[in-house]
Amino acid sequence: MIDRPSSKEDEYFAKREFERNKKLDEEKQRAMAEAEKNRLRDLHYMCCPKCGMHLIEIDHKNIKIDKCSGCDGVWLDAGELEEIMSDDGGRLLGFLKMFKD
Repeated sequence: MIDRPSSKEDEYFAKREFERNKKLDEEKQRAMAEAEKNRLRDLHYMCCPKCGMHLIEIDHKNIKIDKCSGCDGVWLDAGELEEIMSDDGGRLLGFLKMFKD
C-alpha cells in the first residue's frame, strides 16, 4: 500500500514551491529593471536634456563641463558646481549660489 502525503506535507511543498517561484519572479523583475536602466542610459548618454543633441566635454580648470553641440547649453555633473564655486574667487559666487540647491 502506498502512503499518501498528509495535508501538512502538501501544504509544506506548496509553500516551498510558491516561495521558489516568488524568488525567481523577483530576480526576473530586478534583471528587467537593470536592463531597462542600461537601455535608457545608452539611449541618452551624453545627449542634451534640452534638445537631444550630442554633448561635448570641455575641460575647464580640470573640471569636465558638458556643452551642447546644438543649443550651446552648458551642463554640469554632480559636484562640479561646487568645484567651480570654490575655485571662482567670489566673482560669480552669488550668481551660482542660486543654482546650488
